Amino acid sequence: MSWKRNDTTKAIGVSLMAILLSLIAISAIILLIGKNPLSALQSILQGSGWLPKAKYSSGTGQITDLFYMADALTPMIFAALAVAVAFKAGLFNIGVSGQMLLAGFVATLTVGYSDLPRVAAYPLVLIVGLLTGALAGGLIGFLKFRFNINEVVSSIMLNYIFQYVISFLINTRFIDPVSRQSKAIKPDARLTLMDVNLGGYHLRIPWCIILALLCAVLIWVFFTKTKPGFELKAVGRNRKAALYAGIRVGRSLVFAMVISGALAGLAGVTYYLGFFNSIQPNALSALGFDAIATAFLGNAHPIAIIAASVLITSLSRGSTYMSSSIGVRPEIASLITGMILLFSACSAWIRYRMENRARKRGDIAPRVATAERGVESPVHRDIMRDSSKGGDAS
Repeated sequence: MSWKRNDTTKAIGVSLMAILLSLIAISAIILLIGKNPLSALQSILQGSGWLPKAKYSSGTGQITDLFYMADALTPMIFAALAVAVAFKAGLFNIGVSGQMLLAGFVATLTVGYSDLPRVAAYPLVLIVGLLTGALAGGLIGFLKFRFNINEVVSSIMLNYIFQYVISFLINTRFIDPVSRQSKAIKPDARLTLMDVNLGGYHLRIPWCIILALLCAVLIWVFFTKTKPGFELKAVGRNRKAALYAGIRVGRSLVFAMVISGALAGLAGVTYYLGFFNSIQPNALSALGFDAIATAFLGNAHPIAIIAASVLITSLSRGSTYMSSSIGVRPEIASLITGMILLFSACSAWIRYRMENRARKRGDIAPRVATAERGVESPVHRDIMRDSSKGGDAS
């Protein structure tokens, strides 16, 4: 393809190349275990609802699988956006799973076990989840700003703290003796509408998918059209240059983690009080870690994250059917996700190889050294321009 100097085109090209390379690697593995890679891919698409299955039980159909997949997709979009917002500010929020768990647990105690009607429970669940996640994320940002504690370390440690404290509380006070999970929430507090009869099909309708898509658009507008969004991106690209330009770097770091935590909180309530209706003690959701791969694959672009979330969720949802239909273990889907993450992490190398090839064909002109190394930013360019005019910006 033609490799023009367009950041959006390049990001899409790198993501598609990462997916292609991961699928080639996984196809080789599936061949080695004596299975057909095309059959495995077909069964994944059938299990996630994108292709019809051979037969369905009464009250189910392809539309049932699609709505089920959309229900799982909702928290994934929120979680991936949480990771992406932190990325934009140069931070790595690896504590999304812990923030999800905390938000889901607090919302369960305050609203999920109450007798509030649905019209009051729905907004309260979302507000409680958003505020709880924002506080947890803000704590990580504050530790980074005030004490320069690496956000990866603090978020991992908080993951363990949230996991074991909440596990203790569930096992001692809120355990269901049959399921060995937390007691189920009241139906009016569940964000997913269950067993809705539509055209003879029994569907689960995740109405919060609309909110997730809206959040993706709002985050895109925030980073492209607003001053605080530009400041966060400037801090993420070059903190020293941002500080010189008058941006309050510490405040921006805390603000980014507050937004990231709020989105993780929304992921938590749509997961524990939507997709599920209880919390498994002593366990963190793998979705919070899959969101890292999703954000990488989407190049931290809010709109691209929607497409990346659909892909990762489809792999996860279709893995069970793949296992039952052709005998390929469901862990293969996790392996595909891991391969996508691996090749997405090599995006700089993929970009370099594709640019090099395009340059040899004459599609693009040679670039200056600073841009090639990826250290150029809007703030950096402004400083260098002022310096060239005789100022003391250097």
